[in-house]
Amino acid sequence: MAPKIEVFSSRWGMLLAMLGMAVGTGNIWRFPRVAASNGGGSFLVAWLVFLMLWSVPLLILEFGMGKATRSGAIGAFMKTVGVKFTWMGSWIAFVAAAIMCYYSVVMGWTLRFFLASLQGEIPTVIPEAFWENFAGTPWALVTHAIAMGMAIFVVSKGVKGIERATKILIPGLIILIVVLAIRAVTLPGAMEGIAFLFTPKLSELTDARIWLEALTQNAWDTGAGWGLVLTYAVYMRSREDTALNAFVIGFGNNAISLLAGIMVLGTVFSVMPDASAQIVGAGNEGLTFIWVPQLFSLIPGGQFFMALFFMALLFAAWTSLVALIELPSRILIDLGMSRSRAIALVGVAGFLFGVPSALNWTDTPGAGPFFANQDWVWGVGLMLSGFFFAFAVLKYGIKEWRERYINTGDSDIYIGAWWDWAIRLVMVESVVLMIWWLYQVQGESFQETWTLFSPLNIGTVLIQWCIVLTILLISNKWLSKKMLMSKFSSDGEGSTDLLKH
Repeated sequence: MAPKIEVFSSRWGMLLAMLGMAVGTGNIWRFPRVAASNGGGSFLVAWLVFLMLWSVPLLILEFGMGKATRSGAIGAFMKTVGVKFTWMGSWIAFVAAAIMCYYSVVMGWTLRFFLASLQGEIPTVIPEAFWENFAGTPWALVTHAIAMGMAIFVVSKGVKGIERATKILIPGLIILIVVLAIRAVTLPGAMEGIAFLFTPKLSELTDARIWLEALTQNAWDTGAGWGLVLTYAVYMRSREDTALNAFVIGFGNNAISLLAGIMVLGTVFSVMPDASAQIVGAGNEGLTFIWVPQLFSLIPGGQFFMALFFMALLFAAWTSLVALIELPSRILIDLGMSRSRAIALVGVAGFLFGVPSALNWTDTPGAGPFFANQDWVWGVGLMLSGFFFAFAVLKYGIKEWRERYINTGDSDIYIGAWWDWAIRLVMVESVVLMIWWLYQVQGESFQETWTLFSPLNIGTVLIQWCIVLTILLISNKWLSKKMLMSKFSSDGEGSTDLLKH
């Protein structure tokens, strides 16, 4: 008998951990920028539609799969669709691990700017100069190491450690964002920004780009289809509901995004209305680390509120990085490795493979930062992860899977046949998003299209994907055998026999 898996002590603890996984820097720095550049209220309409047509269906799926299999992504796919498709779970695990490596760098950035805001280093200096003198330097490597260490410390304490940390960090994050949002709406002229964010224009709803951007934002900021929810669901109590939890996480995540939008756009429209278009085009890093300090420097008490902003960003990054580390650690544990050794290995690998992103290093002359390249390649890779999740339950038998693993006797709400069609639509949405993103960055010449480490092109995505997928397919048989032989391939607490192939 395999040892029982540790579980969350309560639904509250589990939901906070899940929310910590979902809420990250994308909610705070990407959502306001994307919403503002895609019509504000018009974007919100499409964004809410895809919350129900992408995020919630995939969250329900991951909750059910993790609870049913009591395995990480690789074992979950092996048990659900058979050993021939183990490589799909390996892909999901690899993409999340690749993101982990550079996401630690992002958390390091937030840590540095939080400390700088406390010490009064910004905005007394030009924020752009401060950013340029930090990003890509050895100091960015130091903060990357500290960030990885902070997240490893939490994960090393096990599920109870993750639960305790998120019980502090997530309520703290919510309080900080609420305070900042209230401060934003009390600024003169801020209501123009709020009106822009919440007033849709029907004529803009015919713009396909708004819908595609809204779908992308759901794919990137809820964590749906990443394998993170699946990993945390492994630690759910056996009688815990799945569907209701998925709705809570999806709507809770998007509520925080809305508060972030109010906070940023209210402040922008109040103090720098003429610079709104420039801020929208600044990019994630430009908006957060260059424009935000300038915005706070122009409002009363700006130094204090800027410190709160970067503290909130730090908390969001920290809880997300914890989940990103737990995912590959769970895979290694499933393969028979001790938890302490698995976490140590993931931590060391995450730091080493994150070094190029911290230093913006690339070995290709003329190519852009390595960080931007990896963010592009594996960000688009998440669309393929979502496709694989949908494929798994469709191959199993979607109606049978829904009735057996979602609508259990412990379910608080019943999920009907609409979910079956939503999962089928997820497969279509995944393909559309991959084609759309790759089409947008097609090069002007064949050579430009197929350079390996440029930040944005088709070749860098397809080449790196092909290398990884080839390795995963070749190692599929060995990995499946290793997983089957492991004493962790079937655990006691709430596990079910999914291995039908």
